[in-house]
Amino acid sequence: MTQPRPEAPVRPQRIESHLEAIEAARRLAAGFAEGAIERDRDRRLPFEEIAAYTASGLGTLTVPRAHGGPELGLRTLVEVFEIISAADASLGQIPQNQFGVVALLRDIGTPQQQSRFFADILAGHRIGNAGPEKGRRALTYNQTKLQRLDGRLVLTGERFYSTGAIFAHWIPTRAADEEGRPVQVWVRHDAPGVRVEDDWRSFGQRTTASGTVVFDRVAVEPADIIPVWQFAERPGLAGPISQLIQAAIDSGIAKAALDDAADFVRTRARPWMDSGLESAQDDPTIIHSFGALIADYHAAQAVLYEAAATLDAIAARPVTADSSAAASVAVAEAKILTTESALAAAETLFDLAGAASTRAGHALDRHWRNARVHTLHDPVRWKYHLIGNHQLNGALPARHQWN
Repeated sequence: MTQPRPEAPVRPQRIESHLEAIEAARRLAAGFAEGAIERDRDRRLPFEEIAAYTASGLGTLTVPRAHGGPELGLRTLVEVFEIISAADASLGQIPQNQFGVVALLRDIGTPQQQSRFFADILAGHRIGNAGPEKGRRALTYNQTKLQRLDGRLVLTGERFYSTGAIFAHWIPTRAADEEGRPVQVWVRHDAPGVRVEDDWRSFGQRTTASGTVVFDRVAVEPADIIPVWQFAERPGLAGPISQLIQAAIDSGIAKAALDDAADFVRTRARPWMDSGLESAQDDPTIIHSFGALIADYHAAQAVLYEAAATLDAIAARPVTADSSAAASVAVAEAKILTTESALAAAETLFDLAGAASTRAGHALDRHWRNARVHTLHDPVRWKYHLIGNHQLNGALPARHQWN
């Protein structure tokens, strides 16, 4: 189903510091958590919540100071995404692509493109995503084309996994130029020929609207094209930054599952008959399991924060092939651990809370559904391969948005 286009941009509040960003995230999260169950149950797309997120200024955090932004560190960004994702994991994922695009723009955008698009973000324009194409082919397979028609460039193609596009003012996408080379094309949501379809039907992350975007001979200006093929050999951080945020979303899901499990055990769960106890929270087997989950969660979070600090340090110097590889390795380690933490917390919740926790009204299953779906964003088994191949053979990870 095609959805209405987003409201006109409104200039967001100004955020200048880590503390201001965290306070803004916590304020939003308190409101987001209140409606999370209903949005998931009814699959109500969060247009109002995303507008509030944009108005808060959190979407501007990594815009460079040279272009008027706060240019806060990735450690701040990670914590913001954890807080929002713990309240509603879909609301954590929706704005994720904007920061990956900002990183790519910093890496390879022209000065004119940087000035223009960063100014739009600071003015409240949201950046979405038109993701890979459907089918069994590799993610790099691309049938979306830039062609010349009646003397003008037009974009034609159909994309899926387009998280954030339905809420966005700009929808960047990958395409092949007239010579078959990969480019990133920026298209306005309201441009003639753009159609965003609400056909996302996953059992988790249900309100990200990560469905189809159709480009039907959409007119494109040359200034809106980033020739990514020219920079295939240039080291950058766009991929590691994108993956770092994905790991932060999983960390937030783990936190939500652990908090809800603890609350249920304290207030609703019954002790097992053989325990001889009056309260489930005094059951030594439950206490032990909680201790293990909390330790794993904090270990994953520590590696996540360390990876953010590593990327901040790398970004402060010219990025080299080796430092870009180090960034990918650091983020891969975090992605493995946050994936395992989110899945374990969301699954073990039911074992600890008991059969009553499966009642639909509690909606505790949403944590597992969100964790299971979001952690499939890219296969963790390949993160193990990336780390091992780098350690054993000195292999540099491939440079793309999933590394």
